[in-house]
Amino acid sequence: MPVKFEVSDVFPVSMKALYTAWLSSDEHSLMTGSPAKVSDQVGECFEAWDGYIEGKNLELEPYSCILQLWRTSEFEESAPDSFLEIHLEPEGAGTRLTIQHSNLPEDGMQYKQGWIDSYFAPMHAYFGSDSDTEDF
Repeated sequence: MPVKFEVSDVFPVSMKALYTAWLSSDEHSLMTGSPAKVSDQVGECFEAWDGYIEGKNLELEPYSCILQLWRTSEFEESAPDSFLEIHLEPEGAGTRLTIQHSNLPEDGMQYKQGWIDSYFAPMHAYFGSDSDTEDF
């Protein structure tokens, strides 16, 4: 049975700044601390964490939503891609980023902590705030 989960956190930047950083190779690399090649175009492929993550942009709603096919090098070759939904909403003086990750392999709950450790924590350091990750 495919696995799904949601994680969320607030960052002290605008929706536009967060959206733009996620879809810029240079900024994505800087905010995560690991090489990334990403695109801000629907249909384009991306790679993050020095090739550990790869996928394709399915839908992009500027400054509010990013929908992607997503997989890691740990997925079985025959496994389907997972589905990643990134939602951005204003909250206080910043932006709430919510990740809904679905269609993961049965051992896919490991990626929940991966988002917190490999994305949210370094993003807080990059954007200048302490982590306050919320799980849903």
